[in-house]
Amino acid sequence: MEAATVSSRAGSKPAPARAWAWLRRNALLIFAGLAVLYMLVPIFVIAVFSFDTGNAQGELDFAWDGFTLEYWQNAFANKAVTESMVTSLELAALATVVSTAIGTLMAMALVRHEFFGRRATNLLIILPLATPEIVIGAALLSMFISYKVSLGFTSLFIAHVMFSISFVVVVVRSRLIGFDRSIEEAAADLGSTPLTTFRTVTLPLLAPGIVGAALLAFALSLDDFVISNFNSGTTVTFPLFIFGASLRGIPVQVNVLATMLFVLTALTIVLVLWQQRKAKEMASVRPEQEGQPAQV
Repeated sequence: MEAATVSSRAGSKPAPARAWAWLRRNALLIFAGLAVLYMLVPIFVIAVFSFDTGNAQGELDFAWDGFTLEYWQNAFANKAVTESMVTSLELAALATVVSTAIGTLMAMALVRHEFFGRRATNLLIILPLATPEIVIGAALLSMFISYKVSLGFTSLFIAHVMFSISFVVVVVRSRLIGFDRSIEEAAADLGSTPLTTFRTVTLPLLAPGIVGAALLAFALSLDDFVISNFNSGTTVTFPLFIFGASLRGIPVQVNVLATMLFVLTALTIVLVLWQQRKAKEMASVRPEQEGQPAQV
């Protein structure tokens, strides 16, 4: 009877009250959905106009003239666009490998070891994150000129590794702070060498953080324009090409390659999320307490 009474009272609420109650319960989800939609609208526009028949010259009118697959069938027909994309991918891949390796080792040193200057190092790691890119770009250009380093792919590689390391350290360090050291100690008690423990225990559990840091470094390198504009010399990356081409009209192949890159990134994120879920399952495994039967 009481349940029926409560149900009848809930059903007797006026429609505006029920709508307001539903809105309060789901306000956070609605806000998050609108925020994600706001971020994805430009990407959606790029993807749509990569199929536009009337956008052959890359005019910035965004007027739909018809559907075609011509530009997807000839996605690499524009040699300048393709070369700039390949340059950006090569640069981002090399910078990611080096910055991830250095940043991961730095994070482990900062979290697990005490040494002179540790607090100062933590502060210096944050400085590149807070410094405007135009300041970093100008400072790097002055350094390269002072040491007579030729501007080009090499200078871009040094610059991208420099600003990517801080992001890698921050991401991996956050993973290390919540790391359960008892698992490593258990492996050592069972006779595992430090190298074997790192390879079979530590590295798999740190893998989600390392992969996430690598993806962030890759995205930052691929997307960078300000620092690259100062230190590129004659080397043209994808962002630099788009900036130069926007004065005349962006080729449609830019939209096609950008859409491909977004789809590849989305699939990679899904893979990382799956790997993080697996790592959490591994970290949640605990030895059976003495005297208790193992659960099947």
